[in-house]
Amino acid sequence: MLEHEELTERIIRAAIAVHRQLGPGFLESIYEAALSIELRKQELQFDRQRRLPILYDGVEIGYHRLDLLVEETIVVELKAVKSIESIHFAVVRSYLKASGRKHGLLFNFSAPKLIVKRVLST
Repeated sequence: MLEHEELTERIIRAAIAVHRQLGPGFLESIYEAALSIELRKQELQFDRQRRLPILYDGVEIGYHRLDLLVEETIVVELKAVKSIESIHFAVVRSYLKASGRKHGLLFNFSAPKLIVKRVLST
């Protein structure tokens, strides 16, 4: 059994519900709003667009904005792109590093079938 498997499966089911209802073709912000509704139905706690400071040598030099952070545990990144590329995984890993989390989910809503990728911090 994977760590946080039950939680990630609930998030994935919510994303599948969104994709089934909306299908491909919308902006990421539309999927984020719809997924927020589904996560509330599942009674999951989450933050949208949480701002995370990026530190260099102890000095804040910028920030990341997470699409979703679910149950203070899972970083969720939403995409509406032709295909998932290695840069998308790198971005999620940078979010994991900045947030101190280990587990992320990367969703691509632009495909005919929702693309789901699990991402772990390295």
